[in-house]
Amino acid sequence: MRKLFCIIAVICIQINAFSQSVYNIDIKRDIIIGAVSLGVGITPFFINNEPGEMPAVLDKSDVNGFDRLFMFSSNRSLDLFSDYFYTVALASLPVISVIPNVKDKNTILTYGIMYSQSLLLTYGTVFSLKNAIIRYRPYMYDSIPDEPKNDYHDSFPSSATAFSFLSATFLSTTFSHEFSGSKWRLPLIAGAYTLAAGTGVMRIASGAHYLTDVLTGAAIGSLYGWIIPRLHLNNKNKNHLLVPTGNGIMLSLKF
Repeated sequence: MRKLFCIIAVICIQINAFSQSVYNIDIKRDIIIGAVSLGVGITPFFINNEPGEMPAVLDKSDVNGFDRLFMFSSNRSLDLFSDYFYTVALASLPVISVIPNVKDKNTILTYGIMYSQSLLLTYGTVFSLKNAIIRYRPYMYDSIPDEPKNDYHDSFPSSATAFSFLSATFLSTTFSHEFSGSKWRLPLIAGAYTLAAGTGVMRIASGAHYLTDVLTGAAIGSLYGWIIPRLHLNNKNKNHLLVPTGNGIMLSLKF
């Protein structure tokens, strides 16, 4: 842990500390994005597709061939580690982009709003799919527990992987925009995505998810981790951007 703090401190010293952020808050834009984020975020609470009676046995041949190649038995320790501790650690990654401007309250507020919107969108999308789609977890195909966990039927998609890739992409996007000339940019991006990919691998190895669960979760988290910071770029920093309008979304191209 001390080594991690030392690395972050060195990064902050070598980049342009206390420079003005390339992101900003726009009341009209953020009301629209915030309303959409909140709407998506509460959607899972209105979806509840519970399975009927639990089958006496599950046949692996019912699983598609692609996912069947990577089905593992339950590993409770690995399941807990990857689902909680690893994800919590990854959730702190986006803070790295804020540290150089930590004394700027506007920057902290902007990042807080952006990350909250990203989290709401990721949460809503992932758990809407989980609540709507019944898919038994891989460990259920080995032997059905007498008292399975409550989430035994909502394997798709992987929420831990989604939030891990959200954090990794959010950090990669914001750091690249804020400090495009930093020599730490590529190492940080590589490290963030390595940690996020590690979450996905452990979710599969623990018997909690299929490969398609993980890939879908990674895609969802990456999408929101990229699009929300892009929507908050200052006009002078935009080359091409999807811009929300009162009637929908407009694609703006600037060269």
